[in-house]
Amino acid sequence: MKTSVAVVGASGKIGSLVCRLIQESDDFELVAQLGSQSDLSEILAADFVVDVSLPSVSKSVLEFAVENGKHIMIGTSGWSSERIEKQRAFIESHPDVNVVFISNFSLGAALSTHLATVAAKHFDSIEIIETHGVHKVDSPSGTAVSTAEAIAGVRDNDIQAPHADQRARGQLVSGVPVHSLRMEGVVAKQDVIFGGVGETVTVTHTTFSNRSYEAGIMAALRALRTHKGLTVGLDQVISL
Repeated sequence: MKTSVAVVGASGKIGSLVCRLIQESDDFELVAQLGSQSDLSEILAADFVVDVSLPSVSKSVLEFAVENGKHIMIGTSGWSSERIEKQRAFIESHPDVNVVFISNFSLGAALSTHLATVAAKHFDSIEIIETHGVHKVDSPSGTAVSTAEAIAGVRDNDIQAPHADQRARGQLVSGVPVHSLRMEGVVAKQDVIFGGVGETVTVTHTTFSNRSYEAGIMAALRALRTHKGLTVGLDQVISL
């Protein structure tokens, strides 16, 4: 028996991809595709909800789904660890509902963030440059925020960020300067640069096609069946 799924933000690039993958799968069934004019009550027809909408509406989608007992996977940008923590008590008050937050569905992005946390233990000077296409509405990207937070978690926030008060130095995320580029001809790229005495190390991940998200999308969707409560990050889904 297939699991029914509703997709919020179905008309966007990632939403369209999610819808196609569900329709092509053997274990899921697409029963609702919600756009900007849709009523959230349409998700009540589904077992699972996928939210790939906009940062401004994602919170309301989460709350509606959880309050109505729907497992939900959230791939919308803008969910920092601080913002997720503010929802933890609400999510835990509904113990029968599973919630998975994914800032980036790329397996390579998850691996590069993991590698960045390994390198971060050995370098004091760390900065991130993230590049996306001109239509991405938020900055820094959710992936850059997650990477900076993961780095801070292994560094105890003792990262060198000289002249951080200068506007050109980028936005500080958990003490890490993050520089956002929005350019034509780009899907996504992130460089995490580590500086040491006489050397630098760069962990780079480049996305050339949205097809790189396919395996992560399906892994995260299936995780709604087995990961109880709150799960944050594709790294937790694929057990990095």
